[in-house]
This record gives sequence, structure tokens and C-alpha cells, in this order.
Amino acid sequence: MPLFKKKHGATGVERQRQQKELFAFNKTVEHGFPHKPTALAYDHVLKLIAIGTESGVIKIYGTPGVEFLGVHDGDSPVWQLFFLPNQGRVISLLQDNSLHLWEINIVDGSYCLEEVKSYALEGRLKKISVCCLSADSKLLYLGTEGGNIYLLDVDKMELSENIIYQDVVMQNVPDDYKVNPGPVESIAMHPGNPDKLLIGYNRGLIVIWDSNDFHAEHTFVSSQELQNLCWHRDGTQFTSAHNDGSYTVWKADETSPEKEPIIPYGPFPCKPITKLLSLTTKSEPFLIFNGGMPRASYGDRHGVTIIQGKTHTVLDFTSKVIDFFVMSNMDPKQEYDDPHTLVVLAEEEIVFIDLLTEGWPSFTLPYLSALHSSAIISSHHVSNVTEELWDKLIAAGEAQSGSTATQRDWPLNGGRNLAEPPMHHDLLLTGHEDGTIRFWDASTISLKFLYKLDTSNLFLTDADANGQAGGADGEEDEWPPFRKVGTFDPFSDDPRLGIQKIAMCPLTGTLVAAGSAGQVMYMKMGTDEVERKVEHFQTKIVGEQDKFVWRGHEALPIKEDSVKLPVGFQAEFTIQCEPPAAITSLSLQSTWGLTAVGTSHGFALFDNVHRAIIGARCTLNPNDLSATGENLSRKKSFKKSLRASIRRLRRRRAPGAEKPKTSPRRGEANASPDHREASGDADMAPMERRIEARTEESKTSMVRFLYFANTFVRDSHTATPSLWVGTNMGAILIYTLNVPEESKRGELSVSAEIAKEIRLKHGAPVVSLVVVDHDTYPLPDPIEVQNERAKPPNMTGHSVIICTEEQFKVFALPSLKPTRKAKLTAHDGSKVRKVAFINFRSRSNETYSENCITCLTNLGELSIYSIPRLKKQGGYDALHEANKNGIQSLIFTSRGEGFYLLSPSEFERFSLSARNITEPMCMVDLPDDSRLPDGDNQPAAEGGEEVAAAATAEAEPAAEEQQEVVEEIAAAAEAPEEESAPPPAAPEPEPAPVVEDTPVPIQMDDDDDDGPPMPMPEQTPEELVSEVDRLLAESGISMEGETEDSMHEITLDEVKDYGKDDSAILAEP
Repeated sequence: MPLFKKKHGATGVERQRQQKELFAFNKTVEHGFPHKPTALAYDHVLKLIAIGTESGVIKIYGTPGVEFLGVHDGDSPVWQLFFLPNQGRVISLLQDNSLHLWEINIVDGSYCLEEVKSYALEGRLKKISVCCLSADSKLLYLGTEGGNIYLLDVDKMELSENIIYQDVVMQNVPDDYKVNPGPVESIAMHPGNPDKLLIGYNRGLIVIWDSNDFHAEHTFVSSQELQNLCWHRDGTQFTSAHNDGSYTVWKADETSPEKEPIIPYGPFPCKPITKLLSLTTKSEPFLIFNGGMPRASYGDRHGVTIIQGKTHTVLDFTSKVIDFFVMSNMDPKQEYDDPHTLVVLAEEEIVFIDLLTEGWPSFTLPYLSALHSSAIISSHHVSNVTEELWDKLIAAGEAQSGSTATQRDWPLNGGRNLAEPPMHHDLLLTGHEDGTIRFWDASTISLKFLYKLDTSNLFLTDADANGQAGGADGEEDEWPPFRKVGTFDPFSDDPRLGIQKIAMCPLTGTLVAAGSAGQVMYMKMGTDEVERKVEHFQTKIVGEQDKFVWRGHEALPIKEDSVKLPVGFQAEFTIQCEPPAAITSLSLQSTWGLTAVGTSHGFALFDNVHRAIIGARCTLNPNDLSATGENLSRKKSFKKSLRASIRRLRRRRAPGAEKPKTSPRRGEANASPDHREASGDADMAPMERRIEARTEESKTSMVRFLYFANTFVRDSHTATPSLWVGTNMGAILIYTLNVPEESKRGELSVSAEIAKEIRLKHGAPVVSLVVVDHDTYPLPDPIEVQNERAKPPNMTGHSVIICTEEQFKVFALPSLKPTRKAKLTAHDGSKVRKVAFINFRSRSNETYSENCITCLTNLGELSIYSIPRLKKQGGYDALHEANKNGIQSLIFTSRGEGFYLLSPSEFERFSLSARNITEPMCMVDLPDDSRLPDGDNQPAAEGGEEVAAAATAEAEPAAEEQQEVVEEIAAAAEAPEEESAPPPAAPEPEPAPVVEDTPVPIQMDDDDDDGPPMPMPEQTPEELVSEVDRLLAESGISMEGETEDSMHEITLDEVKDYGKDDSAILAEP
């Protein structure tokens, strides 16, 4: 056998261009609520809001579809944000005392948020405590811990020579109060005179400062520590808020307050009022403030108080309030403020309150939703939802919101969304810890909330047993008058309610959800509210003969009485698996009317039409009962040892080889497969490979994957419905299903019997599998073929691709003869965590597409493999390997996109397809004179996209030609093998039946087998290395990964064929 094999194919450059048309990795948009927000700002002219976070991120939002993202260098949190009105600019103050100027500019033909300037103050006494923007937005007043106020020139981002010194301010203060007033606590610009500002110091000193003459006009002294100041609209009065929960109204021309301090929730000690606004209307004025709650009784509550006349409400939040602002009439020519919307930013959500509608209802958020209202456990994506089902979901969501949501239009309408309306409706379903399933519109970048399904009303929970349900009704007359707002609720009535798995058929309106206590709920879409008793079925996966004792939680008791089911998905029946372990796998087959569920103990099959258990099977074995699993084999093949030896010899010959090279740090940026392989080799010693323990190694009996397919199981002439069951020990059980014809389906029930069983020698957990036809297309769901959403499959030459954590293998059907294999763990130590089979369509050619395996590893790498040759088409570093939650939560879509949890409250959306990319496409219209200085960065108000595109088009042709030449040279040197469809083959002859009880092995060459090593040629190491170098130079040999020969090396697997005479009917144990 030759030592190396030359690669075939001479069109490497063409293949590389084809790959670029098919595959491209992009992180496109972040859905949800920013994690750990710290700052809030509002541009009242452009109608934009900005949110800063603890990780140094700035996000700007306008009308739905308008989003901008900026990230500071370093890890300092954002402390405050300030919009420069009508300029598309925002200034950020970080906790490290640095200021940064950001602008919305045109970069590479699209609008984005970029940092243009920065400035930092140094020194303890120059630590910024508060900021205030001047009326003309040219200066930013910086109040410091030392008591001085510095003036920052916004355009230049430099400090002005003028400084408001604390000593100068103190000159007109009476001698009795000439003590250190402390840090600057608040600065407020006069609403009518831009030369006057209100300055408040921590220890109660308040000064009206004339910035024109640079002197203090009036001085006021409060007996309590100051928290905040705000002017009244006419400028004749102002209000101060204090740390004892009181506020005081002052006249601007009198040194004593107009009234005695008011403590809204006194007389007992109260928490500080941290921010206060006084706003006028034609009727009663508004007073809105944060804090001030009684310390003893409500010190742990987070509230924002709204008072208008006799109407008094405390908006009760479940997380700390960060900041708030009010949208109102900012025209100085108008007499009243006329506030219309209150915006409150809390740690875990943002809430918009309608101040014009009676009762002050909330707005339904079109974005920025708190995805983690209850902790997300699972997620599921549904593509191309029918218009009928979509309308029913919208109607169900509107019925839920009812009178609690306002009917006013969304008040943030800044910017313009340039994206085309979506051509299809996509859903993202999230399963939560409290037993709810939330439906989100995933068709656009906004991820709008549509509808919430609550499954807890079907069961008796711990809260019901303790009599906690409805306990809040008795608090309506309490003082302060709290009103619960927002959706964030971190508390769950019962952890057993958690939704672990979701399956949905958008064509039939069927939804199946499975929970943490073995409960499975089968639901159908209903358009009318009903009240009925929900049927309940129980299936024992583990029988008494298995001698297994369950020591976990009990099953959730079902409600025996009738249950009120609102509009939306309504439960038809429930299934309880025993033991009540969490559901680990779920599959719904709508055409055949079947549901399969798997747990860590086995699986069960249910007939949805007859509402009956078809059967169940326990997968436990003695190893499971002793909580032990098979250890990962660390044997090395001869070829691996040879490659490692050659690498060692090369290192010895290389100059400076004594010092081992350190590998580059793994990052989140994209990386090519070659770079990944190179860095992986550098991380390991020559004779080692990185191997991580198998997931759930002790639970070898866990059912990881369930799959329905109409394919050739017993012979090559007749395709039969089948159920494929993949377990954690590397076993695949194949059951044939006897499904009656559609006309007799209501009369006859389904039966199942085991046909074959595969036990992979390497014993790695089965992550996924799929049956592909001769044209390499995965078999479509029969209901999609019936509704002309997919073309009928080619019913010849079927193969099954089995994806385990460690390798991918292809078996021919029905003989289960292995044909191809691709190893992952043996090469780089990675383990497959997620798998999807995706049809990638060309970006420029509508008729060309390729079916590929897309997978995510435990190292955070996304990889694409061709079908059926299992050749790697690309690899991308998408997640950091330490981000376990992100890796665990990742899901793929059928169009080559995906989602994973960036944080508990955010989904990161990405795309592996060069054709399907969902990303922000928006702009902001700015006046021509909005940025007189720095005109080079000024975006055009109209036609900005065309101008930028034209400029880019003029500058890029030469660079593109040069890049193409470089790519052709590099491709010619590498000459990767071209992917092509396999040649047509005759149908596989039916194998001879095997009816023995013992497994029938199929043996082929495998580098995992122990055997006599191949004799080596009698050469010195130096001669061998020289020969290798010569071969590499002449024939383009790859030293990395598998050669084409090794693609046909198959592990010694066990295949068991059950004859029709065997007693193998699936039934309850």
C-alpha cells in the first residue's frame, strides 16, 4: 500500500470560488435584552435610545429594524451615556473615567456605530461623578469627586480652560455653611436660559451658577444629603431629591424652600430618591421618581412612582431600576411638557408606559424583550410557517395581552429600516423553567414576542399544594399602591415544569412539549376558548423486572377536573413516562400520527390518532445501574504514529527547535480550517491528543436521538416506515412500523417490531442521524411532500449517516454495510455537540445547491462536511470553548442560520450560508448642518447608500483583481479535491437474511484495530524526511487529517439483523 496518495481534481480555484458562493460565517445580530445594562440615553429629536452595558457594549435602537452596535476596547463598564441631539452622536463615560465619542457613520457602504475620539481624566479628585450636556450640545459639564466642574469641548474632545472651582462657588455661601460640600452630585441646565445651570453637592449645597459671568447667583442649603435636581418647565422653580426619601420644592429667587420637605412614604425611614422629574400638563402635573420606599417593610422592592393629582401608582419591578426618562414635548416655545411615555430601564428588562391612556398601560415591545423572563431551558426553530397558523398565533397573542397593553403606536420611530419585508414566516420557540413556551417572530432582526403558552395549568404544582396560588390578590389595597409591571419573573412554582424538548408541525398546527419530570403534552391550535378534561396516559419505560429503583423527584400530578384552555395551543392529552426522568429526545411524525419520546432509561412510542401507547423499551444495562460507562480508547494507529514521528524529526531539524513554540490564543474570530489544524497541533505534544470526557458518560442508556424515516430496512425493494433510536452507548435500534393506509388509519392501529441493531465499536453517544437518497438529499417529511413544500425523494440507493460525538459514518441500506467515515476526536480531540443537515444554496446561482452536515464541537468550532463523502468544507471559531451554555443552547435552522445564548437574556444569531443572512440594514437621516466640525465623518442625509457604493466601486477594482490572483496562486498550491455528486449506481442486491441471536460483525480495515504493524522501509530518519519533502513538493500530499484511503477504513461494528420469526415486537415492559 502506498505511503501517501495523491489528491485528485485539478479545479481547486473553481471549487474555492464555489465554496465562497455557498458558505460564509457571519455573526449577524444580537436578539433580546442587553445583559447587565448600566446606562440609558434618549435622543428626543432623532427618536433613538442607547443602552450601555457592564461589558462595555453600546446598543442604539430606533424604529423596529434600526439597530446599531458599538463595543469599547477593554473591559470597563459603561457608566453614563449622552446623546448629542439630532447629530447621530453619543458620548459614553466609562467606569475607568474615560470619555468616548461615537458617531453613526457610513462605513463600507452601510451605516454603523464607530468610535471617533476619546479623552480620559486622571487623578482621584478628577473622578467624574456626574455629567450634563449644555443646551447647544457643544460642552459637557463634568462634575467630579473633588467638587470642581470641568468643561469638555465635545467636538475636539478636549478640556476647556474654564473650570468651575468649588472654592469660587463657596465664596457667596454663608459662613455657617462653609464646610466641604462634597462631590458634585447633580447638574441641571436652566430650561429657558442656557447660561444658567443648577449645581448640587452631596452634602446639601445647591447653587444657581451663571456660566456667562462665572459666579453664583443664588445659594440654597438643604439639611439632607442631595441625590438629584430637576428644573420645572418655567424655570422659576426646581425640586431636589434627598437620601432620606424626601423631596423639596424651591423657588429660584428665594433661599428657603417654598414648602417643607415631603416624604411620600414616611414618616418611617425611607430609602433615597435617586432621580425625580416634575412635568407639567394642561391638567394636573406629573411627579415621577425612583426609590423612596420604606426601608423596613419595602426596602427590597424596586419601584418607580407616578403621581398625577389623586392618581398614585408605584410600578413594581422584579429587578433593580437602573434609570428612566420621559418622552415629552421638548419644544421650548410650548407652555407644557405634556409627557406621553415613561421608559424605565431595569437590570433585567425595559418597560415603556403609556402616560396618555387611562390606567397607564404598558407597550408591547417590538424588540428588547426579556427572553429570560423565566430561565431558558430549550429552544426550537420552525421555518416557513403557514399564513393560516401565523394569523392564529397573532390572534392568540392579542387575546392574551387584552387590556394590559396599550393600543398606541410604538413611540420610538427613529431611523429608517432598509431591509426588504421577509418572504416567509419563521418562529423561534423557547422552553422555560416555569413550564411556559414563548413564540417569537424570527423572520427579522427584531425577534418580536408573539404568544405565550403556559402548560402549568394542566398539573398540580408545589405552589398549589402550599396554597400560594392567587396569594397576591389580597395586596390590592396596600400602601404604597404597587402595580406589577414587566415580564421578568425569575421564580418558578415547580422546577419539574421546565420544558426540555419541543417538536412542532407547522402544517397541521400540532405542538408536542416534553418536561423535566417525564411529562409529554400533545397540543393542537384552537381558535376558541374551551373548558374540558384533558386525557392522561402513563407508560412504564422501566419495568419491575429491570430491578431499578428511582430515587429522583415524583411525577407532576395531573388535574382531574376540567381545565380552562384559552385561545392558542390547547392540550389534547398528556403522557407520563415512568420513572419521571427528564425527557432527553422527542420526535413527532404528523403524517403517520406518531410521537416518540426518549429518557435516560429508554423510549416509548405513542399513537396520536388512537391515543394509545404502542410500546416502550428499557435501555438500561448493569453498567448503568452501577453508574459506570465505557472509557474512551486511547489507542493510536500506525499511521498516526508515523505522522507524529515525522513531525518530531522536522522539529529537530528546524533552527531553534530546542524552544517549543507556544500556540496562538484561541479567540472568537473566524479561522480557516488550516489555521485551526496548525494551532491544534501546536497545543499538543507530538504523541498526544486532547480528549475531553464524554458527555453524560455515566448515563450510557440515555436515548439521545429519535428519527422517523420511510426507507429500506429489510430489503432493497420495499420501503417501509421506520423508527431509529440512537443511545448514549453508540447503539442504534431500528424498528419497522406497520402504519395502516390513510383511509383505514382511524380503524387500525400502528404496530412496531425491531428489525436491526447497530452497535458502534467506539461506543460514542449518537448525536444525530439521517437517511439520504441516491441524490444525497435527506428524506423529506412526507407531509411536506404532500403539501408540495419538498420534492419526492429518490427511492433508490439510500444510505444512513450516523453522527456520533466522535465521528461521522455512512452505511448503505438495507445491508448496513459501512462505506465512509470521518473522524473528529481522533484528530483534534473535539467532540460533536450539535448536528444539522442543511441544504446550502448558491448566492448567485438559483439552481445550484449542496447538502451538507453542519456541526458544532465542544471547542466552539462550527464545521461543514459534504454529503456523502464527508469532506470538510470549512471550519469557523464561533464560540469560546469556555462558553458551555452557548454551546449547549445552539440550534441550527433549515436555511443555514443558527442561534445560541450569548448571555441569559440574549441570543446571538449567526449564518453559515452565503445566501441567507439576517442582519440590520438601516440608516438615520441627519440634517446637513448637524456636524459642522469633522465634516469628513458626516453621513449624507439622502442617498447615502448610493454615494458610498459608488465611491467604493471606484476604489476597489484594482484591489479585487490583485486579490483574485493571490487566491488563484494559493489555491493552485493547495489544490483541494473538488466535491461532486457520486456516480449513479445500481440498486444494492438484497443481502442474505441473518437470524442468529449473536451479533454478526462486519470487518474491514480500521486504524483502531490492533494488528501487526506495516514493515517500514529501511531508511534513516533523515532520508525518510527528505523523501517526504520531495513527495510533498511534487504531488501535493496532505500530512493532516485522513487521506482518501482512510475514508474507507471502517471500525469493527456489530450489526444484528432480527428475522421476522424472532419475537421482537415493541411492547410495554
